[in-house]
Amino acid sequence: MSISPVLFTLILIPLTFLIYKNFIKNSQANGNNKTKNNNEVLDGSDEVHSFPLISKIVMSKSTSIYRFGLPNETDVLGLPIGQHISIKAPISEGKFILRSYTPITLDSMASGYFELLVKTYTNGVVSTYLNDLKIGDYIQVVGPRGNYSYQRNMKSRIGMIAGGTGIAPMYQIMKAIAMDPNDNTKVNLVYGSLSIDNILLKKELDELVEQRPNQFKVHYLVDRIEEPEIAKNWEGSIGYISPEIMKDHLPVNEKSNKNQILICGPPRMVSSIKRYVTTLGYERPKGVSKGQDPVFVFKFQICI
Repeated sequence: MSISPVLFTLILIPLTFLIYKNFIKNSQANGNNKTKNNNEVLDGSDEVHSFPLISKIVMSKSTSIYRFGLPNETDVLGLPIGQHISIKAPISEGKFILRSYTPITLDSMASGYFELLVKTYTNGVVSTYLNDLKIGDYIQVVGPRGNYSYQRNMKSRIGMIAGGTGIAPMYQIMKAIAMDPNDNTKVNLVYGSLSIDNILLKKELDELVEQRPNQFKVHYLVDRIEEPEIAKNWEGSIGYISPEIMKDHLPVNEKSNKNQILICGPPRMVSSIKRYVTTLGYERPKGVSKGQDPVFVFKFQICI
């Protein structure tokens, strides 16, 4: 028995549609639909993207949170957790300089914009350039960049040591863990600042600890407290990072390789910590860090 061409076509069209619909459904379920439908602006190429400054919140005398707008309200930056973007800033006629920054926002929590936590340094070319931006001014960005990309439950415990704006990648990772009910990673953070007033994102960090006290621990460290009464009631440490503080608050290395140390901060602090991690059983990191290294050091320009 033969089927007429017309009848065959009538059968084929809806069948093809069902197959295509099922393919799309399965692709989305398996996380394979990494196309423009996801509204990811960055693609990892060297293509330069321009984003306008839409707001600026002053956090301290020298530090601000800059919010930049994406092309559409439904767009996300397209940045893997723990990676950074590079900002292309002009330094003279026809010449540019690149500096890298880790956004404190996640794609899952911010659509239509992203935020950077930046400290302005007197001799910081790019941080000064950002500080001088007016609302509506554009920056040029390439990315994503970086050797670290956080994945759910990739480690059992993560010890973080941050100084100043080096908190940016740490907060981003902690926020991602907090927003994932299936992520059981425990985090111990030691965070150093010049003074109590200079502790950036303290409110946000304290909220994470309050929400998940068995999963997040934060120990604050300040260089000095001039008021005796405040110093008396201070629950953190005063002074500089030391092997003793690290032993008290960070996970030691285990043969199972389930623990990891992350470091981000000023060069002098990072240099000391690289030596001190040996007291926790880790090898002193050398060269450029890789994502699965027991001790991962974020490059300093990522932090400023």
